[in-house]
Amino acid sequence: MKIFQETENLCRLTRLGMFNCFLVKDEGGCTLIDTNIGGSAGAILQFSQKLGLPISGIALTLAHFDHVSSLDELASALPGVEIVIGARESRLLRGELSLDPGEQGKKLFGFAPTRTKATKTLADGEQVGCLRAISCPGHTPGHFAYLDVRDNSLIAGDAFVTQAGVIAAGVFKWTLPFPAWFSWNRALSVRSAAKLRALNPSRLAVGHGKTVVSPVEAMNRAIVIGYKQHPDARNG
Repeated sequence: MKIFQETENLCRLTRLGMFNCFLVKDEGGCTLIDTNIGGSAGAILQFSQKLGLPISGIALTLAHFDHVSSLDELASALPGVEIVIGARESRLLRGELSLDPGEQGKKLFGFAPTRTKATKTLADGEQVGCLRAISCPGHTPGHFAYLDVRDNSLIAGDAFVTQAGVIAAGVFKWTLPFPAWFSWNRALSVRSAAKLRALNPSRLAVGHGKTVVSPVEAMNRAIVIGYKQHPDARNG
């Protein structure tokens, strides 16, 4: 695992060159956003100690395996740590894959139920320390992003990827088809990407790919492509 100091308050931890989680410095410690793939807990804890930033909370963007598979090991090593996730996504974390009335999307897959449950579930706009929780469903039914209100850095989970340019979830690109393949509702993903763009983030940090500084124009281009592929994303 490699560590990248993105800002004074934001560190990106990258496993196998493609799986990211983040440490966000706050008063007296840090919040870990996502837990990466299995076997990552030791390195996360080592980096936290090296940086002098004890982990006081874990905030999850979504319940796919590459975001939660080290949660149980981390929770065991950090007794009493607060664990937060969007209220809708918390059911997927428990392995409950049923849809609510009115929800539409392809068959859910890629989730990794954990023994560890959230200690708190989040509503859109709720504050988690210096982070504002932003509901952005589509890639999964209950996907959340987190906006650092101090400098407007956006940790967007899988709502965007940056491995082959900035691509919105749900958008198909021949050179990187995964944002389309792995998104539950593609049109809703694009709609949520537009919601995140409206926040005018100063930087875009994602689950897969490098962090992008001043990302708004690139996000705009990604959303234009998304609207072309999914015109119904403009509705609602």
